[in-house]
Amino acid sequence: MTSYWLSEPRSPLLAHALDGPPDVVVVGGGVTGCSAALTLARAGKRVCLHEAREIAAGASGRNGGFALRGGAAPYDVIAHSVGRERAAAYWRETERALDELCELAGDAARRVGSLRLAVDEEERDELRAEFEALREDGFAVEWRDAAALDGPLEGRFPGGMFHPPDAALQPARWVRRLGALAARAGVEIREYSRVASLEDLDAPVVLVATDGYPSGLLGELEGLIVPTRGQMIATEPIEERWFEVPHYGRHGFDYWHQTPDGRILAGGFRDTSLDSEFTADEHTTTIVQGALEAFVEDLAGRPLRVDYRWAGIFGLVLDFMPVVGPVPGDERLWIAGGYSGHGNVLGFICGQLAARAILGDRDPLLDLFEPGRLLGS
Repeated sequence: MTSYWLSEPRSPLLAHALDGPPDVVVVGGGVTGCSAALTLARAGKRVCLHEAREIAAGASGRNGGFALRGGAAPYDVIAHSVGRERAAAYWRETERALDELCELAGDAARRVGSLRLAVDEEERDELRAEFEALREDGFAVEWRDAAALDGPLEGRFPGGMFHPPDAALQPARWVRRLGALAARAGVEIREYSRVASLEDLDAPVVLVATDGYPSGLLGELEGLIVPTRGQMIATEPIEERWFEVPHYGRHGFDYWHQTPDGRILAGGFRDTSLDSEFTADEHTTTIVQGALEAFVEDLAGRPLRVDYRWAGIFGLVLDFMPVVGPVPGDERLWIAGGYSGHGNVLGFICGQLAARAILGDRDPLLDLFEPGRLLGS
């Protein structure tokens, strides 16, 4: 039940107390909360951040370690839904944020690209359509035919798409660094401080940034970002270097890569027990863990010892678009979340976008992320 990412020792945060009541309270100490708090503090706002556990202890320290450009839905699907121009603006914003993330993250990020794989001809055709749309709109992308896939990938996948800008991430190390930057900018960070009620917070603005973890603070929106469990394993280190870039396939249900010390990290397979995975419970399950072990054994051609098992909770939204903005009916309350499993980059962006909007600088991208749409308004 220990996340490989969170097993790394952390440095203590700089202790800082505000010199007056906060202008903004941020609830949630993951990538979104730390990103928003840093942006607000650098603009001169007094910010207090509450985290129920430690910085990065939630999904930000429990995910697959993929830093991917784009959204949770394929580019061509988003373009059809919102229009080519707005989809391209969305993707370019994620590329900008990915550049900034990698610069701030230092050795917590490795700019190695990512490889999305098709498990059958139908998925191959879908990937090819997305590839063509990305290429037509000027994005760096490379096609991989089956013949170009070697090692454990040979004969398993009929094709794939390589994204050069993407990165592998040590997400807990990165978000802890982001939290440290926020603290140095003047944010008062209160770890082990669970917020039970908005009435307990003395601030004109409250930003809830807990993504899939239920906060109990969001009124009618509570539960409309669906808590969804993602499970993972990390094996013993091995000598073979097969998966240095993030790999993902089967419409994102399977994802894996290797750490610098040679461990294979694999996640997903929630569709083997889908009904049980719509939950905020972080415990692992025998069914999904067994599927992950079997998958890695098949890839490696031999059983590998599993050294770490863990689960994290992400927020699933039915249209696969983030949810960022004021909560309908409460001008004081804001939300940023709903990344549908793509929170490492989207969370960083949406924290910035929410903070800028609170400061009066509302980005047109927020038209796509309007919280009211979840209520049909």
